[in-house]
Amino acid sequence: MDATRTPAADLVTGADQQPEAQDAADARRLWARLEVVHTVVYFSPVVADAHARVGLEPGLMAYTAARVGPLGPVGPRTAAAVFYGFSPTALAEVLPSAWEWATPDEVVEATRAAVTRTLAPFAEGLEDEVVRAAELARQAAELQPLAGRPMAAARSELAWPDEPVSALWEAATRIREARGDGHVACLVAADVGGIESHLLPRGDGERLRAVLGPRRGWRDPEWDAALRRLQARGLLDADGAPTPRGAALHAEIEQRTDRLAAAPWTAVGTAITGQLEQALDPLVERLCASGLLPGVVTRRITG
Repeated sequence: MDATRTPAADLVTGADQQPEAQDAADARRLWARLEVVHTVVYFSPVVADAHARVGLEPGLMAYTAARVGPLGPVGPRTAAAVFYGFSPTALAEVLPSAWEWATPDEVVEATRAAVTRTLAPFAEGLEDEVVRAAELARQAAELQPLAGRPMAAARSELAWPDEPVSALWEAATRIREARGDGHVACLVAADVGGIESHLLPRGDGERLRAVLGPRRGWRDPEWDAALRRLQARGLLDADGAPTPRGAALHAEIEQRTDRLAAAPWTAVGTAITGQLEQALDPLVERLCASGLLPGVVTRRITG
């Protein structure tokens, strides 16, 4: 650990401390790389097959059960609260019925095993890098603040897997969920609701509705109501595009999210952060070049 840094306990628990701008930038840069590792869970045919084998329907049911599983057999209201950008009505169509087919523990274990099988071929020849990345990412994951972060807290209750590539994915997932919990807190503080969180960054459009509508379960009347709310606040214009005020609010939310995610990276120090990035990059490059992941994920790395 960098001896010039503030002790980890003070950084993780001290609400009055403001992380440095560099630490916030580190948080975003490392999140982008770790998100590439995490996101394979949503696009791997191996994972989809594993979910089907335990009885989950493809799509929203499998996604919801796998992600919310560490919380236990929760219902749609809890899932909607922690997912935030998803329709409670749509989630009610898959919960609690998913738990009639498989227990949360069964879903979590099936997902982990399938993710490991997915990542293993990409890690061939990179064994040393993966072991090192898993070790360092775990250090950062174990420093993630949990107070007020239900998804991260639930994930932290799980035992760490022994397989390095599986441990790396688990660390990426814990860091991702902690950041996501912080992002939700920022959205709530800004009075930006679930659909509004999709509209604010890019505005309204046919493609946005066509892609995110089915995936998040929102219907056109709900999109229209959210659009009007943002327009009434001066955040979107008459055409549904972000106004300067809306763009500024979105930037502020993103910056605050980075700052809330920065404390663990401050705690581990710049040397460890750099070593983790170096160890991650070969695996991340392979995943980005594989065609498995969508451009919205890989562009954060490749531009």
